[in-house]
Amino acid sequence: MRLFSHVFVRINAGLGLFVVALLIVPLLDVFYLRGRVGLYDGFYVTVAATGLCGLADALVQGGVIGAAGEMPERYMQAVVAGTAASGVLVSLLRILTKAVYSQDEEGLRSSANLYFSVSIVVMAICIVFYNVAHKLPVMRYYTDLKVLAVNVEKEEKGPLTGPVWRATLWNIVGNVKWYGFGIVLIYIVTLSIFPGYITEDVHSELLKDWYSILLITGYNVFDLIGKCLTPVYFLKNAKVAIGGCVARLLFFPLFYGCLHGPAFFRTEIPVTILTCLLGLTNGYLTSVLLILAPKVVPLQHAETAGIVMVLFLVLGLAMGSIVSWFWVI
Repeated sequence: MRLFSHVFVRINAGLGLFVVALLIVPLLDVFYLRGRVGLYDGFYVTVAATGLCGLADALVQGGVIGAAGEMPERYMQAVVAGTAASGVLVSLLRILTKAVYSQDEEGLRSSANLYFSVSIVVMAICIVFYNVAHKLPVMRYYTDLKVLAVNVEKEEKGPLTGPVWRATLWNIVGNVKWYGFGIVLIYIVTLSIFPGYITEDVHSELLKDWYSILLITGYNVFDLIGKCLTPVYFLKNAKVAIGGCVARLLFFPLFYGCLHGPAFFRTEIPVTILTCLLGLTNGYLTSVLLILAPKVVPLQHAETAGIVMVLFLVLGLAMGSIVSWFWVI
């Protein structure tokens, strides 16, 4: 188990940082802001808490996806489905808070407190579950299997240090690079459109300010459906999956048409259908690529392959956010 202690510590540290970051904002409001506006100190602390969330996410996501990469396919599918379920939960909370609370200063404060409360409870549950998961027989089996594979590799190649480890890492990157390319493309397209375009560019006279909330909910629900479809039908052909990622570039002209195309194309129905398809393809293709990538390297390197895929995912998120910024402008 010593071999995996660094992963155990990293994930627990990330989960703990999530709890700290989530506590900062409500405590700041209670003890310092107290409903006052225009205090830049509060803004700076909130930005710092957001950065802390980013650090926590890096620690947790890389570790969890890396660990899932060593397991059978259904475990990676469960991990990615969990990320989608979190989006659905947030959307449902937003619908609830908008329906229940008034949209004035006090109502928005109550809404925010509910968000943070639910998030802290969920994180506490995650900490408990993660710290007992390693005791499960299936976890012990694959841990022992990895230890065996690592020991065999050490006997054959010697310790993976210095140039040997760097060569191994580049070999892993070379094996998963096209899967990573697909992930980057997925999130460039998705983040270019969602949520910026959905919240800023399209409008509905009928649904008014509910429109963007319902679109975001539709995206998150279909993203979850897509990530749950892999047990039903799993696309094993990597070339087809990566081709599907390239084909998603068609969403750009389609969503552009929802702004400047024919009158019907600018109505609620086409925009809603496209948003749901965006979520469905995002969920399914992400799940497929994250499942396939760790399987193209030996078991002892599956965790590293999973972490490399997370780096590709983060790159796609960053590039998609930049493209979205230019589109919104």
